[in-house]
Amino acid sequence: MTGTDPTQDDQAKRNTEIVLTAMRELFGQKDLTAIDRYWAEPYVQHSPQMPNGLSTLRSVVPGLEGFSWEPQRTAAQGDLVFRHSIVHGWAPNPVAIVDIFRLENGRIVEHWDVVQDIVAADASANGNPMV
Repeated sequence: MTGTDPTQDDQAKRNTEIVLTAMRELFGQKDLTAIDRYWAEPYVQHSPQMPNGLSTLRSVVPGLEGFSWEPQRTAAQGDLVFRHSIVHGWAPNPVAIVDIFRLENGRIVEHWDVVQDIVAADASANGNPMV
């Protein structure tokens, strides 16, 4: 977490804990009641495959087979939480995803993501792992 304002750092830390708990409960445990605890309407979705609103989460999550979310690194600033993860079960092969969440009053109200197929380090131009 960055910043010199302790209040903003505290908010970023609280928001990070909320996002990690929310994602673990909803996607890891498939507990749809997590939506009521950690998300709020109007929920603005920027992922091109998903429409706005929490009803989409309610309908998508139960059908995710073999889904696992492996958080690798986190950054937060104020009302934004950034999460770089390896995700299985979202696409045919594991993908690297950067999720960006915006929180308001302790609830997730907006989401962006960037999804990329994972390429092995030995197959990349630079030899570095993606996550």
